Amino acid sequence: MQSVLGKARLLLEAFDADSAALSLTELSRRSGVAKATTHRLANALVEWGVLERAGTKYRLGLRLFELGQLVPTQRILRDAALPYLQELHAATAATVHFAIRDGLDVLYIDKISGHGAVEIPSRVAGRLPLYATATGKAILAFSSADVVAEVVGTGLPPFTRKTVPSAAHLYRQLDTVRRNKLAVEAEEMSLGVVSVAVPVFGRHSMLVGAVGFTTTTARVNLDRMSRPLRSVGAGIHRSLNSLPRSA
Repeated sequence: MQSVLGKARLLLEAFDADSAALSLTELSRRSGVAKATTHRLANALVEWGVLERAGTKYRLGLRLFELGQLVPTQRILRDAALPYLQELHAATAATVHFAIRDGLDVLYIDKISGHGAVEIPSRVAGRLPLYATATGKAILAFSSADVVAEVVGTGLPPFTRKTVPSAAHLYRQLDTVRRNKLAVEAEEMSLGVVSVAVPVFGRHSMLVGAVGFTTTTARVNLDRMSRPLRSVGAGIHRSLNSLPRSA
């Protein structure tokens, strides 16, 4: 990425959830962009509002947040889903997620934390792998065979001792999800934590994402809690179907 735009992209991608503020030296090292160029580009990005100063460090600026809220797909889906997410949160008292697929990851576009929320690695605009999350399995089960093959081909690194251990095991899980239209992930991402999700379809039964809840193994009651989850999935589907054709 030798262009100015390519180098600016490298600077922005140097930040992550664990490194929200970076010094000039850290920014240069993580991006691979020469320090003098990093300094010049960072100052330009600060003027634009894409970066902002935090003492002697840089962090992502509010202009990125403002632009992100204008992304049509995210905005339309969040607006359609939000009342139902609130309904699911009230019914389960669990952490609620709405996610879409981006590449081989689930991308969380909304989240409402539950009461006494358990420690889970999800966050709005965060990513987790399709194969180890309930929302991911719900999406993957109704994705093309090529997507599933690509997930399997890149490997299934474990997060816990209960993460899906093999391609054959994952294929069996996905078969069950297709039959039940319900995905259950038990301690694959975090020990002591269970997630349950259903696929969400839009017009012409096209898959758009998944909605789910996450709670502790001690609190989960699959029979009771899956009923409002299925209802919410159907409600989001109706909401998306009722949108104007131009939306």
